[in-house]
Amino acid sequence: MIHPPPVTSQVSASVRSGPDVFSSKNFALQAQKKILSKIASKTVANMLIDDTSSEIFDELYKVTREHTHSKKEAHKIMKDLIKVAIKIGILYRNNQFSQEEVVIVEKFRKKLNQTAMTIVSFYEVEYTFDRNVLSTLLHECKELVHELVQRHLTPRTHGRINHVFNHFADVEFLSTLYSLDGDCRPNLKRICEGINKLLDEKVL
Repeated sequence: MIHPPPVTSQVSASVRSGPDVFSSKNFALQAQKKILSKIASKTVANMLIDDTSSEIFDELYKVTREHTHSKKEAHKIMKDLIKVAIKIGILYRNNQFSQEEVVIVEKFRKKLNQTAMTIVSFYEVEYTFDRNVLSTLLHECKELVHELVQRHLTPRTHGRINHVFNHFADVEFLSTLYSLDGDCRPNLKRICEGINKLLDEKVL
């Protein structure tokens, strides 16, 4: 999930090694250093995903790896997600959006909030899950992100946006994630716990 930038507390300095370990916070630090290599601002340098979001991202990595059967593809999807989130965060924090784009930010916030509440509701209330409804909401979020960054970011970044949202909005992925007797059920539980925390804290 991408949202206009919460601020993190602490991150470690490097990506952990190991065959199946992916740390959103650690990768975010690396990406942020590269993106901000020409910006000498400690305030801006602290713009990373917050602790709760990073925990959600790590669970999304696990279920993505499970669904795609590819550690490499799962890493790529999550890296693209983090890169996009950080770039939007930089633009937002540095007041780079026009008045028209600020309106889009608010539309995106509302759509993201609706999507987050739907994700949790489909988990908490059995037999309400509708993969087409959730897929549609995620695609609507994608279009708002494209519209928001249209004049700011490169075609390559727009490609990353598509890569991320097309994966998470895929109805087969959503079916795997919400399967009542599937291996992803514990991951979904932790994802929804994190989303509920972000909703309570008004981050989403």
